[in-house]
Amino acid sequence: MTDEIKLPVQMIEIEDDFIGQRIDNFLIARLRGVPKSVIYRVLRKGEVRVNKKRIKPDYKLEQGDVVRVPPLTVASEPDAVSVKLSLVKDLEQHILYEDKDLIVLNKPSGMAVHGGSGLQFGVIEALRALRPDAKHLELVHRLDRDTSGCLLIAKKRSVLTHLHEQLRNKTVEKKYWALVAGDWDNKVRKVTEPLRKNTLQSGERVVKVDAAEGKPSETRFRILQRYQEGTLVEAFPVTGRTHQIRVHTACKGHPIACDDKYGDNQFSQQMQKIGLNRLFLHAFSLSFIHPISETTMRFEAPLDPKLSQTLERLNRK
Repeated sequence: MTDEIKLPVQMIEIEDDFIGQRIDNFLIARLRGVPKSVIYRVLRKGEVRVNKKRIKPDYKLEQGDVVRVPPLTVASEPDAVSVKLSLVKDLEQHILYEDKDLIVLNKPSGMAVHGGSGLQFGVIEALRALRPDAKHLELVHRLDRDTSGCLLIAKKRSVLTHLHEQLRNKTVEKKYWALVAGDWDNKVRKVTEPLRKNTLQSGERVVKVDAAEGKPSETRFRILQRYQEGTLVEAFPVTGRTHQIRVHTACKGHPIACDDKYGDNQFSQQMQKIGLNRLFLHAFSLSFIHPISETTMRFEAPLDPKLSQTLERLNRK
C-alpha cells in the first residue's frame, strides 16, 4: 500500500509567477499525490478559499491573493531522484541549450518525459533533481518514450504560458527524421487523415485513422534520402496529435522502422539485423521565439549513434 500523509491547512500567498493561472491548475501542480477528483471536490464544496471567499475552478489568480487549502490526505512523495544515477547524470550531456528561462534537451530514446505507470522518474523529475534551484520546471510539450530529440522545458510559469501560446498559434516548428519502409511516393507531401485516440484497459494508447470521429490532423513530408531498404523522410507535424507521425506514415503504407505498435514486422526485423534496436523517429530540429529576448531560436539535435550507424549501413539509391 502507498503511504499517506495528512497535510494541515495551508495558507499560500500567490507569487508573481502564478498570476493569471487558474486555481484548479495551480492546485493540481502544487498538490502532487492528490487525485484531481479530490481537488475538484474541495473546490466545488467551497473548502478552497481565495481571500476568504469561495471561488470556481476557473478562477484566475491575481496579485496579492491568499489561497486557503483545506486539510488533505496525500500519497507520500516517492523517494527523491538521485543525481548519482547514471541515467540522471548523463542527462547533463544531452542539454543543447540552457539559460535562466528554459532548457532545450536532446532527449534520449527509451526515457519517458515524466514518471508514472510504473516508472520511478522521467526527464522532468531528473531535471528537477539536477536543477533544485529551478522551482518551476515544466515540460512545454512531450515526446513519446521511444522518440529521441529536441524537447523544450520552461523554468518559469510565464515562459511556459508564452510557449504554449506559440504552440497554439503554430509559431513553434518541430521537424522529425524518420526511417520508413518502402519507397516513399514523391507526390505525398501532406497527410491529413483524421486521428482518433483510444485508451485500452491496460492504459496503453492506440491511435487509429477515423474519418467519422477522428480529430483533424496534418503532417507534411519531405524526402531526405532514398535507400534500397527504405526512405529517410523529414516530417513536419502541423497539428500535435498523439503518435501522429507514426500513424500517418503507417496509413500510407510506410511504417517507421522498429515501431512496435504501428510497424511492419518484416521491415523491423530487417533493420534489427543491421543493429537498430529502437524506433527510428527523432525530433531533429526545433525553432521558437524566445519569450524574453523575442529572438528566433533554432536548435538541431544530432542523431544518436544507433541511428547514424543504421543509415551508414543502408545502401543509397
